[in-house]
Amino acid sequence: MMIHVKNLSKSYGPVKAVDGISFEISAGEVVGFLGPNGAGKSTTMRVLTGFLGKDGGEVRIDGDAIDEQPEHAKSKIGYLPENNPLYEDMGVLEYLDFVGELRGMTPEDRRRSMARNVELYGLTDVTHKDIGELSKGYRQRVGLACASLTDPPIMILDEPTNGLDPNQIQEIRKL
Repeated sequence: MMIHVKNLSKSYGPVKAVDGISFEISAGEVVGFLGPNGAGKSTTMRVLTGFLGKDGGEVRIDGDAIDEQPEHAKSKIGYLPENNPLYEDMGVLEYLDFVGELRGMTPEDRRRSMARNVELYGLTDVTHKDIGELSKGYRQRVGLACASLTDPPIMILDEPTNGLDPNQIQEIRKL
């Protein structure tokens, strides 16, 4: 199992955001979380990625317990949060290089991965621009390029098409 979750719970004060959910996801599966606002979808994703601690239960990423081996587990995940955290004053290539360096990639691996992702996510025409100049659709593409920079076996995308127009949604889904 790539992702194993058993009896996961997370509360914010007296409010139970996630209450005893369990599921498993195998390699190659594409899974979506559906539910109303406040159902705990984003909270679950934050716990899976190690960005938020859990109150109870078990979370394993490719066999590694997220709370016992967080760095090893996180290294297997590419994560695009709902609110894509981009530095608007950085250029597209500069930002991708910065993220790759933060993730411990060698300069050669960064160059190779950046070239692949610029092509894969259709960023060629905007590599010379600052992120602050980009449309919402291109910002999402930059976020996806960052999430997949290390070619992780697991991608967790929280509302990757939120706020996009129908044409942009189709483009993101094709990726």
